[in-house]
Amino acid sequence: MYNYPECQSMKSYITKSLKEYAILIGIVHYGQDEKEVSEYLDELAFLTETAGGIPVKRYTQKNNVLNPRTFIGSGKLEEIKTFVEANEIDLAIFDDELSPSQLRNLERELKIRVLDRTNLILDIFARRAKTAHAKTQVELAQYQYLLPRLTRMWTHLERQRGGIGLRGPGETEIETDRRIIRNKIARLKTQLSKIDRQMITQRKNRGKLVRVSLVGYTNVGKSTLMNILSKSDLFAENKLFATVDTTVRKVIIRNLPFLISDTVGFIRKLPHDLVESFKSTLDEVREADIILHVVDISHPGFEDQILVVNQTLHEIDVVNKPVIIIFNKIDAYTYVKKENDDLTPKTMENFTLEEMKNTWIARHNDPCIFVSALKKINIEELKELLYKKVRDIHVTRYPYDDFLY
Repeated sequence: MYNYPECQSMKSYITKSLKEYAILIGIVHYGQDEKEVSEYLDELAFLTETAGGIPVKRYTQKNNVLNPRTFIGSGKLEEIKTFVEANEIDLAIFDDELSPSQLRNLERELKIRVLDRTNLILDIFARRAKTAHAKTQVELAQYQYLLPRLTRMWTHLERQRGGIGLRGPGETEIETDRRIIRNKIARLKTQLSKIDRQMITQRKNRGKLVRVSLVGYTNVGKSTLMNILSKSDLFAENKLFATVDTTVRKVIIRNLPFLISDTVGFIRKLPHDLVESFKSTLDEVREADIILHVVDISHPGFEDQILVVNQTLHEIDVVNKPVIIIFNKIDAYTYVKKENDDLTPKTMENFTLEEMKNTWIARHNDPCIFVSALKKINIEELKELLYKKVRDIHVTRYPYDDFLY
């Protein structure tokens, strides 16, 4: 379309106008170090890219007492303001949740849109939701997030323009009455209740097959693993929250049938409203007989991710279930040889994969297995382990199934 020389500047302008450039801001709280916050900002950058933005620069500040007006200190705010004015920056994204007044004050100072982590995650969910169920759940979470922020949000909506954080309810119509939003929330809850009843009926119609559920931090390879085990073609991508809608497939290993479900990945600081609205989706996890906890062993912070998943499972009352820990992406695991210094403690990257296996197998009672879903390494061993676990439950549920013996 833009093959003529005179159109090249127009092409450049259009390409630029479709992109949104962002700065990322994180706070080093008490008990944290800068390395940890840097890893959090890596994740925030990945979230920004998933939402279609381009992270340009990062800012961190050590601050044990947060500024109630602007979240960050005046000196850091002035530094950020100077950079924003000198560059074509579209939005500032904070790694923590901001209060409505902090959002309003920051936008007044920086003169650009300001998002917090919660708003960014909600925006990604709005992009990813495909089914009516997921869309309703996301819309409910968005309205619950917007309700205390109406004053600030309607200022944006008066401009009638799109962009990251502005997708979803209210984008085409300005509403100033809180009662309207509360009525919409009530209607969405009623709609969700109706869908939930339908989902419960669907689960009952599946019979009493053993249920297996994949859980894990976002982007650890659950959907890829699901595709291998169920021989399906679910959407899998190297982006956060590639899967929002729950998918259930029937799997047969040897002569043993069971159901396996893949649902939304967890993440640090998952918005409370989102967890609440997605509780019906997470019923697949609650009602599972076996949990497959998928972990990205190539990620430097995988142990923290395990804790986040375990904490989220506890919050949704998933306890006392058999768990198989699947350490995925062994093909991407990197080992950094430690220098000959016996006084320097070993870190995770100084462990060989074999040492890592021995450490985890010895440390945990839950069975664990090391695989690569992408390269299909140790998949047969995983199937054998899964077969034994499903069979143990199946024979207690159907003690007279002769074909299993």
